[in-house]
Amino acid sequence: MTVEKSPEDYWQANDHPRWNQSVYFNFYDPAQRIGCFIRVGILENLGETNSWFVFFRDGKPLFNRTNMNLPYTATRLGQGDGLEVAGMRLRSVEPLSKAHITFDERDFKVDLTWDAILPMQDAIHLSDAGAEDAFAKEIAHIHMEGTCRVTGTITLADGETIAIDGKGFRDIAVGPRNWDFLRHYRLAWPIFDNGLSIVSTHGISTNGDDAYIKMVGKGGKWIGVTAIEDRNIYEADGMTLKGMDWRVTDADGDVHAFTARRLYCWTFPLDTFALTEHMMEYTLADGTKGYGLGECGFRFPWAGNGED
Repeated sequence: MTVEKSPEDYWQANDHPRWNQSVYFNFYDPAQRIGCFIRVGILENLGETNSWFVFFRDGKPLFNRTNMNLPYTATRLGQGDGLEVAGMRLRSVEPLSKAHITFDERDFKVDLTWDAILPMQDAIHLSDAGAEDAFAKEIAHIHMEGTCRVTGTITLADGETIAIDGKGFRDIAVGPRNWDFLRHYRLAWPIFDNGLSIVSTHGISTNGDDAYIKMVGKGGKWIGVTAIEDRNIYEADGMTLKGMDWRVTDADGDVHAFTARRLYCWTFPLDTFALTEHMMEYTLADGTKGYGLGECGFRFPWAGNGED
């Protein structure tokens, strides 16, 4: 999709009270058993910024800084030296292709670069769900995702420096971010060792409509998805993923069946909604391994998880 300007730059808010510009980054390095979830969301009409900066190792927290109601941030990823939020510096090095994130405080230091493997693609546009789709209408007008090689270093408080060489996703969103429009949703973003990548998100709106953000990366490009069969297996709390059993059919007719097991989980509260962010180990039907995000969202008071 061709847009009027880069979503890494500033976009004027419309009159939606929850107009959002956001950037998101994750990675997992299976050799080091380290990964992260990083996000900055800028809500211009609310005059707020929120951020996630969560790192983990061997299934346990390594460093966490979460701020949900910071003052408004005027700069964007692609402007000048980029975003500076809650100790993080995030900047675009090459538009929509390379981004650099640093953090330098007493207890934790990060110097990491996300380099594109597959180009960023507007998954809402490729999903071709129409302007009234719940995601397109209330979650984002533009939602670009891409896969990356992630390299650099992490330094711990005791002086240990860890070299990182992993893979991850990044995304950029422009448009409303109205979680009150969703009852629940689930997401699988695996990057497999054979080069296959999947963006598969299924949401149920508060009026009961299904909504999707979906595409498959293979052969060096993103293509559409025609069907998603998604089954999550939850722990007793109903919110933490124990496993996944999904089938995604792409526009070429290829069926990608995979299961997953949880490596790490962290919960992000959003007042009447919560996200559980998981790093998962994925396995295709032929045994090929991969790693990536598994995410779920839940409405409160409790409105179910789609498997109830």
